[in-house]
Amino acid sequence: MVLVKLQADGASTVDRETTSAQDSAVLHRHLGASFLSLEKGQSSYLVLEDGRMIFDASGGAAVGCIGWGNRRVAEAVTRQILDVPYCPTIFYTTKAQEDLCQLLVDSTNGHMARAYIVNSGSEAMEAAIKLARQYYLELEQPQPQRVRFISRRQSYHGITLGALAVGGHVTRRAKFEPIMMKNVSQVSPCFEYRGKTNGEPDEAYVERLAKELDDEFQRVGPDTVCAFVAEPVVGAALGCVPSVPGYFKAVRTVCEKYGALLILDEVMCGMGRTGTLHAWEQEGIAPDIQTIGKGLGGGYQPVAGVLVGHRVINTFEKGTGVFVHGHTYQGHPAGCAAALEVQRIIQEEGLLKNVQELAPLLSKSLVDEVGSHPNVGNVRGRGFFWGIEFVANKETSEPFPAEDHVAMDICEFALAKNYGVGVYPGGGSVDGVRGDHIIISPPYNVSGDDIKWIVATVKRVVEDFFAAKSK
Repeated sequence: MVLVKLQADGASTVDRETTSAQDSAVLHRHLGASFLSLEKGQSSYLVLEDGRMIFDASGGAAVGCIGWGNRRVAEAVTRQILDVPYCPTIFYTTKAQEDLCQLLVDSTNGHMARAYIVNSGSEAMEAAIKLARQYYLELEQPQPQRVRFISRRQSYHGITLGALAVGGHVTRRAKFEPIMMKNVSQVSPCFEYRGKTNGEPDEAYVERLAKELDDEFQRVGPDTVCAFVAEPVVGAALGCVPSVPGYFKAVRTVCEKYGALLILDEVMCGMGRTGTLHAWEQEGIAPDIQTIGKGLGGGYQPVAGVLVGHRVINTFEKGTGVFVHGHTYQGHPAGCAAALEVQRIIQEEGLLKNVQELAPLLSKSLVDEVGSHPNVGNVRGRGFFWGIEFVANKETSEPFPAEDHVAMDICEFALAKNYGVGVYPGGGSVDGVRGDHIIISPPYNVSGDDIKWIVATVKRVVEDFFAAKSK
């Protein structure tokens, strides 16, 4: 089977060499789809088996932060595998793990005390949930009644059952609701485009959302809540939505009022993606627990992590000193080596400065060149993390029907030879089901000319796609 691609003239053509999932032994995400076969990654490009090159303007799922084919990272991983390929962490540690965790702790300006390295963002969130629960059992006067979590609608925190339960991605939750934990409730996201009332000042909007959170603490019992969980810039579920100024200071205050922890999920928006290594640095607060991933290792190895603040670590140290959790492959040496080298490259090559300097060009160009299209409802983001939301009616912000699969179709459309750009699809930005957006999140080392090409190409994709759709 080969997926059909919609062209600007309305015709259907196939211009890709693909691997059919039906003929594959792989349990692919979609059993009836076909997949492009990658041969290699080269700088900002993905090279297909037929030699065609796709400019990876989203870094996969906001993963690629230094581009592909970096020999320095590959050599660091190879050395580590030849030296120590695996570490049974119940007995041993490695220099790669120790150095990476020290680098991460040092990067937080004293806010975090320790780091815990795992292999995926979902694993990181599972660990964060358990850390928060155990923290209250380690207190000098334990609080075993704290078993609840509060999160936000239209959020995504991972695909494992615990992470899925604290998330608000309706579509991904739907089939598994009966077997997920029920001790999670949700409040509204801070989503200016769809959440603010007409003429509502930022301060009033923040006050309203903070009151909603406070009311939820009161409703469920304030002394039963372990933590409030949120993404500083919402990724896949909303499409790069930053909070309005003052929001995270307000929710931090609510958490402190009731003695709850603040868990910030920076798996997608962190590690430099928004212009600072940690997205919370731009909010004027620090979390108690933070999850990181994607940009941590830049895609060179499966790696993610949890950063834990002094409040939690000090309590553990005074208590049992044991975190009742563990993975066979936690602190994996190859993953640590890859992440360490990627982070050193980001530092040594000044890539965060590059993001900061080019972010205004990316944001202004997207707003100016794409934002005026009649089917673009909103362009939002921060740093090198930008989303474009598509609507059926610009005046009313009415979304397309979910069954139209607009975001996915646009991303498929963009892979055609006359565009050759990779962007990332997302859905549910209106109500968890309806609402289409794409994410543009290029590597941190792209140039100004690259940014201009990305925006110009995305503009052509959007114009041609909707022109074809209207026929």
